[in-house]
Amino acid sequence: MSFVGKKFPNLAVDAMNEMGDTFKVNVLEEAVNNKKKVVLFWYPKDFTFVCPTELHAFEAAKAEFEKRNCIVIGASCDTPEVHFAWLSTSKDNGGIEGVTYPILADSNRNLSSTLGILDITNEQYNEETGVVTVEGDNVTYRATYIIDEEGTVVHESVNHMPLGRNVAEFIRLVDAYTHVQEKGEVCPANWEEGKDAMQANAKSTAQYLSSH
Repeated sequence: MSFVGKKFPNLAVDAMNEMGDTFKVNVLEEAVNNKKKVVLFWYPKDFTFVCPTELHAFEAAKAEFEKRNCIVIGASCDTPEVHFAWLSTSKDNGGIEGVTYPILADSNRNLSSTLGILDITNEQYNEETGVVTVEGDNVTYRATYIIDEEGTVVHESVNHMPLGRNVAEFIRLVDAYTHVQEKGEVCPANWEEGKDAMQANAKSTAQYLSSH
């Protein structure tokens, strides 16, 4: 089930930061209470391969998101302790030392289950024992959410495990949605900040297509 156009789930989740502090984060409240957009990205597992490249890429772009009144939050199903161990491991050793945004530790899988992004490939119910068995890694896909200042999900995407994300695309999407909010225009394919947008009507679309 897609959450686009809906409020992000109102759930508090354990989180860890680079200082070793464990605390609760409610993504919906982060957006609404702070009147900021949130980019929340999920990755499968700490101490893996594609994942650290993404966490460092989001860290490198953190200032660009902040310029746009946007918070970056990472997330996986690892525990806070495992997050801190990874945060304490140098980049040269495959770690994420230097990452400064909070990382959710959804170890009970409440939020990821609600979002429907867990890699559960096969679930079977045994009628005799009443036990549900699950095949799959029970970790999340590379899901990304952009949540606006009202707590509404305006973008949702999910990559399979081997496919790393392009962080610049999420900056572009934040720019595009901000343009929609401020200008009341819609953003055509491949739109970037400073390029022409359109009114949401047939005449404006025809004018745009004839000039591009």
